[in-house]
Amino acid sequence: MSRWRQRPAALFGAIVLAVVVLLSVFAPWVAPYDPLATSWSLVRKAPSLAHWFGTDEVGRDLLSRVIWGGRASLSAGVIAVAIAVCAGVPLGMLAGYAGGWFDVVVGRLTDAMLAVPFLILAIALAAFLGPSLGNAMIAIGITATPIFVRLARGQVLAARNEDWVEAARAVGNPPGRILLRHIFPNILPPVMVQATLAIASAIIAEASLSFLGLGQQPPAPSWGSMLNTAQRFLTQAPWMAIFPGIAIFLTVLAFNLFGDGLRDALDPKRC
Repeated sequence: MSRWRQRPAALFGAIVLAVVVLLSVFAPWVAPYDPLATSWSLVRKAPSLAHWFGTDEVGRDLLSRVIWGGRASLSAGVIAVAIAVCAGVPLGMLAGYAGGWFDVVVGRLTDAMLAVPFLILAIALAAFLGPSLGNAMIAIGITATPIFVRLARGQVLAARNEDWVEAARAVGNPPGRILLRHIFPNILPPVMVQATLAIASAIIAEASLSFLGLGQQPPAPSWGSMLNTAQRFLTQAPWMAIFPGIAIFLTVLAFNLFGDGLRDALDPKRC
């Protein structure tokens, strides 16, 4: 805890994340209006006491839509990274420990996927699977998997010849037990840090896919789809783009700051 107090930026990120998560979880009770309720008498109204963030092109309350949109963005980030971790870490551990032809095949496939820009590959997969939030999560998760494959493989390669692994092997532990009981707990901290940072990238990717019409589908609120709508009204109603943009910026910044703090807190070499 003392390490967190010494890093105000990481503490700020943790506080912002806590606020965003709480608002998203309790959106039905926190949001002042129904995010889907329209009113033709309130079309593109500027921020006021009644509507703190203003209203959109069909009179929906922007504050309510930003709060509800956090559910889509956070869900996409967490679930997509969970898919990448569950697929990439075991594969990378097996490749690093087994070596041989399996390591070569996994390594070449990983290199091939990493050679394609992250967002381009996510867009291609999402377009192939079809436009929906669920398919966007799958596309982002598949795209992020090579990062965790490479991380887990590198950590296992560094650990498999350590004395404590050799001792576990000498007393007759099978490879599966060595990986799960001895190596995995020791590579978990860098995986956790990478997962935290990957969530930030996944949120940006989900917003980009929604902006392109490949993520959350209207009228369901999503920060990316809200920006897509707002681009047509930047001169008449700039608040339609400002507040979803600020939400994305603060959430991604908070995840990055929190990830840096988590890395420092879990690294015994850092004071």
